[in-house]
Amino acid sequence: MGLTPELAIDVNNIGFRYPGNPDVSFSHLNLKVNKGERFGLFGPNGAGKTTLISLMTGLLKADEGSIKLLGHDIGKNKNSVNKLFGFIPQDFSFYHELSPVENLEFFGAWSGLDKQTVKRRTDELLTILGLNNVRDKQVQKFSGGMKRRVNLAIGVIHNPPILFLDEPTVGVDVQTGRAIIDYLLVLNKGGTTLVYTSHQLNEAEDLCEEVALIDGGKIIAQDNLKHLLKTHNQDNLEQMFLNLTGKEYRN
Repeated sequence: MGLTPELAIDVNNIGFRYPGNPDVSFSHLNLKVNKGERFGLFGPNGAGKTTLISLMTGLLKADEGSIKLLGHDIGKNKNSVNKLFGFIPQDFSFYHELSPVENLEFFGAWSGLDKQTVKRRTDELLTILGLNNVRDKQVQKFSGGMKRRVNLAIGVIHNPPILFLDEPTVGVDVQTGRAIIDYLLVLNKGGTTLVYTSHQLNEAEDLCEEVALIDGGKIIAQDNLKHLLKTHNQDNLEQMFLNLTGKEYRN
């Protein structure tokens, strides 16, 4: 018998409801992501994807149940748990008036890295992500694709074992999107667990091995992507997505 895979993320029977807003809520929701997996979380607008990521990263607190990252309860010892993950949000999360170097110095120190490590990681990331030639320019002057790469560098400066990505390539050109996906695959080969959500379903098929579809605060399907497509007799993720969640407009 094979060994049971080690869990990177264990969402166990969580319940959550926004005060005064019952539209997005979870009840007895369970989700398990194995260590080293490339995991995709997909669903229509308002299905609960961003809420679930906010719960898994501790930005929101579940009303019941538990969430563990690499065996650590996110509700306890928050400082140590925060070092276990990076988060690349859809909205830019940096200081626009600062340069990439200044942003990485700030967020590296905030992550608990010493100055020498921050400098080394900054040099590495700016080179890998093609930002070395603009390292000292204000980020507010950058193109959307360059800003996405700064966002990514900030999220991974502390080498987190788990990386949450919410629409990491939205609004970028094809070349930048491909470069970001390629870098994520390199991180994954090095052992980083990826949890990715996006509306770019063609891109998702290149990146994700395991997928979960969420709708109405419930996980309606979860499996290895190839097996899931075969089970539902679909050719691609977009077709399966529409088949399971419908084609109606979502607010």
